[in-house]
Amino acid sequence: MKPIFKKMVLAALVLAAGTVQAQVKLTLGHNAAVGNPKHEASVKFADIVKEKSGGKMLVQVAPAAQLGDDVPILTSLRSGTVDFAANSQGSISSVVPEYSAFGMPFLFPTLQDAWKVLDGPVGQELAKRSAEKGLVVLGYWDNGIRHISNKVRPINVPADLKGLKIRTPPDAVTIDIMQALGAEAQQIKFSELYVALQQGVVDGQENPLMNVYSSKLYEVQKYISFTAHKYEMTPFVMSKRSYDKMSEADRKIIREAAAEATIYNRKLSLESDQQLEGELKAKGIEFNRPDLAPFQAATKSVTEKWMNGPEGPFVKQVVEAAAAASKK
Repeated sequence: MKPIFKKMVLAALVLAAGTVQAQVKLTLGHNAAVGNPKHEASVKFADIVKEKSGGKMLVQVAPAAQLGDDVPILTSLRSGTVDFAANSQGSISSVVPEYSAFGMPFLFPTLQDAWKVLDGPVGQELAKRSAEKGLVVLGYWDNGIRHISNKVRPINVPADLKGLKIRTPPDAVTIDIMQALGAEAQQIKFSELYVALQQGVVDGQENPLMNVYSSKLYEVQKYISFTAHKYEMTPFVMSKRSYDKMSEADRKIIREAAAEATIYNRKLSLESDQQLEGELKAKGIEFNRPDLAPFQAATKSVTEKWMNGPEGPFVKQVVEAAAAASKK
């Protein structure tokens, strides 16, 4: 082989090796099933990052708690062993207590009201407090407005919950709400919920319809009552350790991809409650729409308790912002 051709081959090999070395693989974990808006938005995010980076950054999405449930994955995020997570509001509040404020009962009449607050100064303050704990907020995704399902009876008044064992996430606000309504709250990992319902460990649970549908909880439940007792977000966060290692150009790609994925997630979340009632009815679920006034009255003490607690000033700030948003 002539020297000039040898140099060309060597140059091509060096260039190829440099391309391989430059490729960055990142991990994204969440606890939802494939098909859930949380997963679909995660895949969307990964696709956009790959496209915008020209294949330089590859985000590997691990659904259904493959990288750990919401609480342990937060530890992985803060240490930098996992790069991204679409986490739950309740779990992340164990690290950043201010997230609890968004779970006050009957806080947001609609999803759009919640988004107004999250996309404003209150959401910016929450992102600042998250960064102080090693978590970079890339977007506030949606986990819907929650309703109660069970296999015993329709829930028309709070008294109907008496004696029922209702699964909740490890979230202090949700536990307070269920207890205020008279239910026996029991904490079970979401990844273990189907089996717990199937085996009668608990009688029911509370989640938005999209989570009931994607995890096939309709197979082990009979009644869904539109209690709309609580809104819950899905903070889409990145490890600050991972973020700080990136160039500003790569950070820009991540932020832009996250913004697009946030819009997509919210679109899917908004559509799900509108579409899934009919599909769940076809699978044997019976729905009812109770008068919410007795439920609101029964849970008023929960908001009062949290307003007088350690995070009281921020809770008050969120409650006031929610009230203003719903009037616009």
